[in-house]
Amino acid sequence: MPSKDIAFHHPVAFWLGCAAVVAGVLAHLPMLAMAAPMHYHLAGMPMDNMMRIGMVLVPLGVLLAGYGLMPRMALMRRTLHADRSPLPFHVADSVPLNHEHWKLVAVLTIALAVDVMKPATIGFVMPGMSAEYGITASTAGWLALSALTGTAVGSIVWGRLGDLFGRRSTILLSALMFMGTSICGAMPAFGWNLLMCFMMGAAAGGMLPITFTLMAEMIPTAHRGWLLVALGGIGTSAGYLLASGAATLFEPSYSWRALWLLNLPTGALIVLLNRYIPESPRFLALEGLEDQALAVLRKFSGGIAPVISDARHALEDTRLEPQGAARISLPDLLRGRHASITWGLMLCAIAWGLVNFGFLLWLPGNLGKLGIDAHGSSALLARSAILALPGVGVVVGLYQRWSSIRTLVLFIGLTALALLFFFAIDLADMHSASITTVGTVALLLSVSGVIATLIPYAAEIYPVHLRSTGAGLIAGSSKFGGILGAVLGVLGLFGHFMLSALLIALPMAAAAWMLARGGIETRGHGLEAIQDALSE
Repeated sequence: MPSKDIAFHHPVAFWLGCAAVVAGVLAHLPMLAMAAPMHYHLAGMPMDNMMRIGMVLVPLGVLLAGYGLMPRMALMRRTLHADRSPLPFHVADSVPLNHEHWKLVAVLTIALAVDVMKPATIGFVMPGMSAEYGITASTAGWLALSALTGTAVGSIVWGRLGDLFGRRSTILLSALMFMGTSICGAMPAFGWNLLMCFMMGAAAGGMLPITFTLMAEMIPTAHRGWLLVALGGIGTSAGYLLASGAATLFEPSYSWRALWLLNLPTGALIVLLNRYIPESPRFLALEGLEDQALAVLRKFSGGIAPVISDARHALEDTRLEPQGAARISLPDLLRGRHASITWGLMLCAIAWGLVNFGFLLWLPGNLGKLGIDAHGSSALLARSAILALPGVGVVVGLYQRWSSIRTLVLFIGLTALALLFFFAIDLADMHSASITTVGTVALLLSVSGVIATLIPYAAEIYPVHLRSTGAGLIAGSSKFGGILGAVLGVLGLFGHFMLSALLIALPMAAAAWMLARGGIETRGHGLEAIQDALSE
């Protein structure tokens, strides 16, 4: 990879792989076009030869493009365990935001919106899919479970890949998988949809922690916190808007299959924007690619490029290494100084998944037990969601102006209190729409605050060689909580309103206690300074 520019290690292999993926997807369209007079109804039809060829081209293209993204093995073997480079990251961390930072923020916001859009589309796909394949709602529910399982696996696997092969490479690999899974829009059998939905979930789950990791390593310290939280809030909202908007625009005319086919252009958009996605200079320095790391630092540091060069030479001339934490291994995330933080974040993430994919999904039905009919519960939830929206600005302000760890602990604690509030009103048999609205607004606001700060905090707290691994572990834990919530919902736990509220409030409160005791402040501190503090 030339130091003067951002390029691929094997560009021919990457672009040939991209072309193969696109060709594989396009090979499915003739059969879909033939079904247009039947409103694109393909269920039960045999695959033609073009589709079979396309199904071979897609995975081959992903593998070839993945090879194009991968660093040369000899270089990795030589530098994987190298000591940290003496590059002056502290100088680059002190610069004001410039146009390069804003271009990166814009591209990563687009990437995160596309990422959130993919699993959000499932809710709009399932009714039409159930009708075409003639399956029950419970059978169609396997689609959501498949995607959720994929996101859990993808978060952990992609997190590790991000530390092995780079942040930029894994973001683009996710985009390629988005493109490939668009063939789900032409599948004649439900089983293929389950497989592709798992792969789509894996790509979506993987992009989330890598996006936050790259942002944390590229944004100056003074602006890192609020931009990370804002990225999560804006990207998530935009993703849900894209999913609902696409369903409104395309599903009536082109059936549910159009929503899957949109994976091709949206994934291709991220790939085409690759020139605005740099590799993290911290990752490059860790791999021994100091010239490339210095080139990225200069590009994102505006007018202080000479200062960076001078600072680097000063460090080299005096043979002084920047102070930092001893390099920890993967198991050390779950033991030693990082252990209390990791276990607290994992417990919080699992409890959040139980709330978001369990308690909140069953809340409309449970509101009926509080004397609110189905129409009233829908209106109440919509009103509560609108009232909770300004809370995103509150979260951003607290994280940036007050404290990162205290903000996270505050919203974890508020979530536990909101759940206990529901426990109390059910116990006291208080059937009041106004009281229930207060509890619902509090729960939606606090749950949004938790997820808005959880992954950004995880992206700040770990050392560079395990940063995306740690963020992926926490993101995967939230999806595991969702899977657990879905299973417990099937078993009937959430039908017991008081019991479910109490049982989820307990791990939430425990996570708040663990992080209040073991968490460390990241606001206003450089990433290397955070590791120095953890090593003391």
